[in-house]
Amino acid sequence: MSDTGIHSDEIHQIGGETIANPRLAEAYRSSTIRLYTHRLNSVSGFAGFERLREAGREAKRQVIENLDYYLGQFADNVERNGGKVHWADTAEEVCRIVVDIVRRATAKEVVKAKTMVAEEVELNRALEGAGIRPVETDLGEFIIQLAGERPAHIVGPAIHKTRDDVSDLFVKHINAERTNVPEELTAIARRALREMFQKAGVGLSGANFAVAETGTVVTVENEGNIRMCTTIPRVHIALVGIEKLIPRLADLGVFIRLLGRSGTGQKLTTYTSLLTGPRRPGEDGPEEMHVVMVDNGRIKSLADPKMREMLYCIRCGACLNACPVYRKIGGHAYGWVYSGPIGALVTPEFVGIGQARELPFASSLCGACREVCPVKINIPDMLLHLRSEAQQHAPKPTEALLPERPAFRLWAWVMRHPALYRLGAKFARWGQFPLARKGWIRKIPTYPVSNWTKERDFPALAPESFRERWKKL
Repeated sequence: MSDTGIHSDEIHQIGGETIANPRLAEAYRSSTIRLYTHRLNSVSGFAGFERLREAGREAKRQVIENLDYYLGQFADNVERNGGKVHWADTAEEVCRIVVDIVRRATAKEVVKAKTMVAEEVELNRALEGAGIRPVETDLGEFIIQLAGERPAHIVGPAIHKTRDDVSDLFVKHINAERTNVPEELTAIARRALREMFQKAGVGLSGANFAVAETGTVVTVENEGNIRMCTTIPRVHIALVGIEKLIPRLADLGVFIRLLGRSGTGQKLTTYTSLLTGPRRPGEDGPEEMHVVMVDNGRIKSLADPKMREMLYCIRCGACLNACPVYRKIGGHAYGWVYSGPIGALVTPEFVGIGQARELPFASSLCGACREVCPVKINIPDMLLHLRSEAQQHAPKPTEALLPERPAFRLWAWVMRHPALYRLGAKFARWGQFPLARKGWIRKIPTYPVSNWTKERDFPALAPESFRERWKKL
């Protein structure tokens, strides 16, 4: 695995910077709430959604528990259809394979559809190092490429950019006239990219799903750029994480309906493409189709029964939109290409708990991620498991634990003495009067408890405890 340069301790610094930036904080808040609401509206009117979730979970469980069989079946069918399968264990191998294919095609440019795997292995840097120009054709990825940033969201890479930010980038990098009208900005990007589809000798995509039964690579999109990347250039390369397999073509209907509703609240995304081999006589499409099957840490998760369920993920982004932590700190705070609750699982698994120690702790464990996950991944339980792993394999320095240990010991002792607990609660209710306003404490002056209210409000204690109310009831 390549050196990712990830140090998740930066989550505190970058998260704090996001919270302190009103424009950036509002961009994350409004975008995630809008997507979350779209999902909620789409699901609430669909009586069979829970049955779809169960069917999707079972199909993914079947694949992950029998991954060797389905990988073999998929690879055999790809090659039977005229494609070529490549196997890559590491990020370096992925980049080497892609660079070799592009060089054999004598191409100088590669048009790229949105693919998290390419971000994961830092493919653009490898292509540029080989003298090959990568061009992102997804609008969000195109914006991020111009900005020199990583994606801020699995589905919406530029979710944190305002229309004025985009206008500034277009003026600076592609000599466009300044405008903040979304339709005009889209037209500027379309004109800039259109000639690249004709010029590039290689198109590269990811895969939303890979059908083992037929050897089909399935892509889902709203812009149409993936169809251009996979059909116009002479050579098509698909990067497929080994967990993207589904057993049968009949299962695809389940996942298409789950993905659209969970990711963007759509009943169906605009374009769904089924790519089964290179073109045949009388057809459009590429002359060559290469499928690169990517491990890069996935087998490690497969071998851990407590983390295997992570591989069920279909990358819809629903857990990011529902997560109160992601809404506050944004995607870049997680330090890598995967963010939000699923990123807090994926990153420690792929790069090691030592480099991503803080991510499993970036959660309130409220369970919202589990509630919205289309395949019902139990994210909170796996976060707890990774917290335990972090304490065992990458413990905090002793000096960092000094204030925590006595505090938790005191808390445990009080909890074992009900009378003392009740007395303490009464004193706390009396003591909060100077601080509480409308049910919230916005600032606690005493260190170290003051750290709690630096970036968030603290709920005030209720006038009556549950035990007191229960006695009356």
